[in-house]
Amino acid sequence: MPELPEVETVRRGLEPAMVGARFTRVTQRRPDLRFPFPERFSERLEGQEVKALGRRAKYLLADLSSGEVLVMHLGMSGRFLVTKDGATRMPGEFHHEHGGLGAHDHVVFGLSNGTTVTYNDARRFGFMDLVPRQEIETSKHFAGMGIEPLGNELSGETIARLFAGKRTPLKAALLDQRLIAGLGNIYVCEALFRTGLHPEAPAGSLVTKKGEPTDKARQLADVIRDVLSEAVEAGGSTLRDHARVDGSLGYFQHSFRVYDRESEPCVTPGCKGTVTRLVQSGRSTFYCPECQKRS
Repeated sequence: MPELPEVETVRRGLEPAMVGARFTRVTQRRPDLRFPFPERFSERLEGQEVKALGRRAKYLLADLSSGEVLVMHLGMSGRFLVTKDGATRMPGEFHHEHGGLGAHDHVVFGLSNGTTVTYNDARRFGFMDLVPRQEIETSKHFAGMGIEPLGNELSGETIARLFAGKRTPLKAALLDQRLIAGLGNIYVCEALFRTGLHPEAPAGSLVTKKGEPTDKARQLADVIRDVLSEAVEAGGSTLRDHARVDGSLGYFQHSFRVYDRESEPCVTPGCKGTVTRLVQSGRSTFYCPECQKRS
């Protein structure tokens, strides 16, 4: 499943094609993806202008002139193709072949600026919905969702408040979308490595007895923002099906320090450790047992 940097990369690529344009024709080629499309989906979109294109965690949010928000989730293999003046920009080179028109191109958005945006999803784990703007935060998609890790709200103090008293393993706490929204397996592994924190350490160990953040908690907040920002600028990880929406590959995968590097030497200068993999809640965790000792 794409992580926050991949979704933000797609958002940045779609923004110039969609914002300020109206949907002139919306072709829906099947009744459902992961979930059924909302009632009168095409009818409710046609004629509406895209006022803004935002992101909340791993969701894309297109604010419409009707007052509704088009909520889009990429699932595991969802991608957008942007076509204008006969040229199609496709999100990079994919591990799975593009299925071709009619096979996996499930929604086609015709826009007033002459652009066509096509949603392709081979596995159909993505979905789309329409939600009134005033109900967006209380909707089923976002009710109870945690803070944005790239926003100003993430700090050592916030981590201390969220993790106080928790014996949950640190990695599991960071992946809990009710606490911090949008963090995924790849970048949590990278952030913990850079901070020197063991993935199995209790989340509450980042909080002092007085309820204040430890130095590591403050460092972790900064590192999370750094790792995500670097990945966004590089275009995401391009793992599996996801790559840059403008057709070029992202290269952050080549700078992973621990993720997917099991049995390779640690990249920290002077460290003689070897990257190790363990399984937490069914997911692979990569870390260096020398740099990330469990105190």
